[in-house]
Amino acid sequence: MANPQTENGYTRIANELLEQIMKLRLNGTQFRIVLAIWRYTYGFRRTEHSLPLSYLAMKIEASKGQTQKALDQLIQKRIISITEFDIKGGRKLGVNKNYEEWESGEGQVQADPKLVKPKKVAKKKVYEEDNTYYKMAVYFHNLVKIVAKEAGIEHLIARANLQTWADDFRKLVELEKIDKRHAKDVMDWVVTDDFWRTNILSASTFRKQFTKLAMKMAGQKKPSKQQKQFDPRDKDIEFQKWIAEGKNPDDFNWN
Repeated sequence: MANPQTENGYTRIANELLEQIMKLRLNGTQFRIVLAIWRYTYGFRRTEHSLPLSYLAMKIEASKGQTQKALDQLIQKRIISITEFDIKGGRKLGVNKNYEEWESGEGQVQADPKLVKPKKVAKKKVYEEDNTYYKMAVYFHNLVKIVAKEAGIEHLIARANLQTWADDFRKLVELEKIDKRHAKDVMDWVVTDDFWRTNILSASTFRKQFTKLAMKMAGQKKPSKQQKQFDPRDKDIEFQKWIAEGKNPDDFNWN
């Protein structure tokens, strides 16, 4: 049986704030976030605290996506304020006590540039013409271009991005540990195969299908076992051994 007591802890909130929050048309997730922030700020006699999204989601028993959406809406309505980022990069959240700013209708609040974490923009790798992977891209493009022209589908590779092709070959070699010479052998073979030659028209597809291509190429190059041709002299030699062993000549199998 639950038996909560103030002696075990309580949260002091001004009645004026409670009366104002009652008047807002908040959905369930938004309201629970407000309560959670009050619990972990005023409940510990502080006005702000670092509350990661995953922690908030766990406390209100909602998904991270649902929590993120509701929190963004509360920030936009100026009900929740972001004060700063802590040393770990977490946002310090608090309820805006100036309720006259709530739902101001001024549109989305512009965050203080000092409080916004700069986003890391990944630099796109550029391959110079003398780069090995770029050379592989050019080599394969020239092979594919011949096939495409013969099949009347040259337009499909007319706008090929050789930088992207070079990056696919880099991944093939560095991430998937494919030897460059082996890759070249498969390139040379694939444009001669009746089926694959018109189905592999980019470095991306070549990389995705590389295992299948390499296996089929190896299967075609594997020498077939040739049957030994019959030589009548071999039978004569066997017959002489048969006689030498004292066996009946009539019992010898000439087949």
